[in-house]
Amino acid sequence: MNSKGNTKFLVELALMVAIIMVMALTPLGYIKTPGLSVTLLTIPVTVGAVMLGPAGGAVCGAAFGLTSFYQTFGISAFGSVLLTINPVGTFITTFVMRVLEGWLTGLIFKALRQSKHLAKASFYIASLACPLLNTLLFMSSLVIFFYNTEYIQGFAQAFGATNPFMFVIAFVGVQGAIEAVICFVVGSILTRTLYKVLKAGGVKNESAKSVL
Repeated sequence: MNSKGNTKFLVELALMVAIIMVMALTPLGYIKTPGLSVTLLTIPVTVGAVMLGPAGGAVCGAAFGLTSFYQTFGISAFGSVLLTINPVGTFITTFVMRVLEGWLTGLIFKALRQSKHLAKASFYIASLACPLLNTLLFMSSLVIFFYNTEYIQGFAQAFGATNPFMFVIAFVGVQGAIEAVICFVVGSILTRTLYKVLKAGGVKNESAKSVL
């Protein structure tokens, strides 16, 4: 049973990673804007975190992060500049933060799912937490590594931002809201449906087998 469960986990994980990679190669993955790209990759990361737990969420976040870091090699003008300024900071911002995003989303869902009062709301909260974590972690890392650079200060001055907090609010703006709303709506529907079909259905099937 452990071997069967591990195989099922790996197959589902591979499927989620494949979906992330395919989305990253299409306009659905990254919608180009002058600054930050609007990304819908938080949706499969959310699904992975809910269906496969914190570890699965971390792996899906890593897949997301790899595609984001790849964007800095001439695909994203913004990311390319960051890479020339601080390669290590760029890797942490684009990759490591996405791993944490998936892992933390999985932990949040797991904790809420075990709560008697918040179990039903766990899908909605996790679906909103993932894009919010994506923005929070990415922008926090961006501020830590790049806020005092001439490049980011140029954006801050253009926005009239006099401190890092005002810069984050102005820079994220509509882009962050779009990501959060889409991931919340689509993620909630997908996670609830898939969890009901794959998890609840699986439990019922195992119970029936034990009776027989």
